[in-house]
Amino acid sequence: MSKNHLINETSPYLLQHADNPVEWYPWGPEALHKAQQENKPILLSIGYSACHWCHVMAHESFEDEQSAALMNEHFINIKVDREERPDIDKIYQTAQFLLTQRTGGWPLTMFLTPNDRIPFFGGTYFPDQARHGLPAFKDLLKHIATAYKDKPNEIAKQNQSLQGVLKNIYQSTHAPVSLDNSILKAAKDQLLESFDDQHGGFGKAPKFPHPCNIEFLLRYWHLSKQLDKEDIQALHPAVYTLERMASGGLFDHVSGGFCRYSVDDYWMIPHFEKMLYDNGPLLHLYSQAFQATNKDYFTTAATQTAEWIMRDMQSSEGGYYSSLDADSEGIEGKFYVWEQQQLESLLTEQEYALVNLRFGIDRGPNFEDKFHLHEFASLEECAQELSLDSTECVTLWQQAREKLYAHRITRVAPGTDEKILTSWNALMIKGMLTASRIFKNEQYFTSAQRAMHFIYSSMYEQGRLFATYKDGKAHLNAYLDDYAFLLDAIIEYLQTRWDSRYLQFAVELSEVLLTQFEDTEHGGFYFTANDHESLIQRPKVASDEAAPSGNGIAACALLRMGYLLAEPRYLEAAERTLEYASQQITSTPIAHTSLLRCSEEINNPPTIIIIRGNNDELKLWQQTCQQQFNPGRMTFAIANDEKNLHQALQSKFSSSGETLAYICQGTSCQAPINHISQLTKALDNQSSDTN
Repeated sequence: MSKNHLINETSPYLLQHADNPVEWYPWGPEALHKAQQENKPILLSIGYSACHWCHVMAHESFEDEQSAALMNEHFINIKVDREERPDIDKIYQTAQFLLTQRTGGWPLTMFLTPNDRIPFFGGTYFPDQARHGLPAFKDLLKHIATAYKDKPNEIAKQNQSLQGVLKNIYQSTHAPVSLDNSILKAAKDQLLESFDDQHGGFGKAPKFPHPCNIEFLLRYWHLSKQLDKEDIQALHPAVYTLERMASGGLFDHVSGGFCRYSVDDYWMIPHFEKMLYDNGPLLHLYSQAFQATNKDYFTTAATQTAEWIMRDMQSSEGGYYSSLDADSEGIEGKFYVWEQQQLESLLTEQEYALVNLRFGIDRGPNFEDKFHLHEFASLEECAQELSLDSTECVTLWQQAREKLYAHRITRVAPGTDEKILTSWNALMIKGMLTASRIFKNEQYFTSAQRAMHFIYSSMYEQGRLFATYKDGKAHLNAYLDDYAFLLDAIIEYLQTRWDSRYLQFAVELSEVLLTQFEDTEHGGFYFTANDHESLIQRPKVASDEAAPSGNGIAACALLRMGYLLAEPRYLEAAERTLEYASQQITSTPIAHTSLLRCSEEINNPPTIIIIRGNNDELKLWQQTCQQQFNPGRMTFAIANDEKNLHQALQSKFSSSGETLAYICQGTSCQAPINHISQLTKALDNQSSDTN
């Protein structure tokens, strides 16, 4: 069997299908023209390399000669990696929901008419044999091929209707609604209504981490202390959910890092794939949670996640890889689970006693006759039960963990998707920078610095970003998320270590957002640039999805850039975005917590502290400003001899050489402070004042 048309692609997911008997094409002019020329419907299959059910459908159908023969006879078959082409995925996920009134997912299976690429039928996973209310895939192929030939008028009528909905779905027909701090309370109340007070998290299984929502609650709690009185109701669900996720099987207790979601209410058994876009925000969030609560439990989750990223997920070039597969040797979770006999043979009697007590081994297997580690007793409880002091217990667990890790790495590891995505890298860069600052860890900063330099040097050319990189090749025009998330990460970088080159980079990204992505008529930002490939829809998504909303992060980052550089165009773009989305936000606040962060900072402008002086004092002053949890504060330490400083910052300067701090809120600044005791007093006063 000769390889199909995917053999020259860089996507690991597409290459997984290069040996299929299906005549797959990548999305592009060749396949689209062939479909028109032969008047064959397009079978569009969208997935990603770490997706378990994508693998199942591949084994059942795409590797099956009979299924492939039907696909090749009746369809032009196109494979898409949703991580490389999130624009196509967003469009056809939306279309799938409109057609079926069911939420989508992966693999996504859509059938498109060849001339207009409008879907006339779709779904997600289809089995090889009819079961669970789903038709057999071969039967479905025959049915769709017949319907395409026999019912062209019905299909054309449905397509026309669907095209009209897709065209107008992102255009608001309502007047903007004013958003004040009451919308923050409404979102908090909605989250509390869905909070699982027994197991943590929001809603029922499957349970996803939703770091945007948890971060919103932490921010709301902090803001409540300044505006009125402390709202413990907001803090508890955030902290408790973080505790339960980190103690459960969602967290990898041996290697570090978080899996994608839990299949049960207890955070016990995950879907075993590990995604960079989850772990970046979670690293940021657990670091912040430690700073807010001083609970060492959060330190463990954060630092072990950072160590896993540096060890297993960072390329030699500096960028971060995308994901680890859920499967190894064709079996989901095989790499991660244990047999009781294995644990007993690997560990000393005392180590096993601790592991047994902590993870409930004597309760019986919890995953397909094996054990996936889920904490039933904390280390503190284990120490008491085993008559150990806390230090001895921690040391004992560390010894056991090292032995389990040493054994695990002898197993066949899950596949790594080694493509480097700008947007996901930006999320991890931000998480690593936050951890480096809060835990004072220079290794984390160096890791983030390497990744940032890689994007700047290898994925940015002539003022525009590329979306993806692999095997020495950067390609595909970047999307909104790439620009927005990277801009947000650069702002975090500058608060960790000042670099005027990266401030200029941030300005350039901001300008591209305004010129290439903004909807200047209605407000908000399209997912694709003005010069992007023409598709059946130009998405403009306001709500958070698995990753934060590009519109929300773009608005937040531009708002902060506008305050920092006194640039009204950036502030106005953020305000227009909120106006565009205000009806949607009011309708479902908890679906828009990234945009609510922008609303919060418009109504309660962030504090910006600019510290100027000599390098030996700068770090101490900056750490003084950053030691407390305060998400509404930005601190930038800039040496007096910094060259090529942006014009807006040049006036904030120490002519005498002494260290000075300029404290600004919104568009107004206080007189400069020239002694660290005055700075400490000013920060204390600010914390106790109401906005």
